[in-house]
Amino acid sequence: MRLDKFLKISRIIKRRTVAKDIADQGRITINDRVAKSSSNVNSNDKLVIKFGNKTLTVQVNQLFETTKKADADRMYTVLDEQYERDFNAE
Repeated sequence: MRLDKFLKISRIIKRRTVAKDIADQGRITINDRVAKSSSNVNSNDKLVIKFGNKTLTVQVNQLFETTKKADADRMYTVLDEQYERDFNAE
């Protein structure tokens, strides 16, 4: 499955165009390799996604062509979530 489609269906990123833009900027890695939006995602892949202040690391569990909102979180497991700067601490 394409990376941008996986991010949309799993609801990690709400819109496929936004997922494509982030991937094509080099802010997503699959198994420690920089990925483009057209890169293939497979089960057991490790994704590292850099949103502005946040870095999210997920493990891909399953791939579904379509899914309901309640089942989307079964597609991945969050391994780590880090923030470069904690705005709540200030």
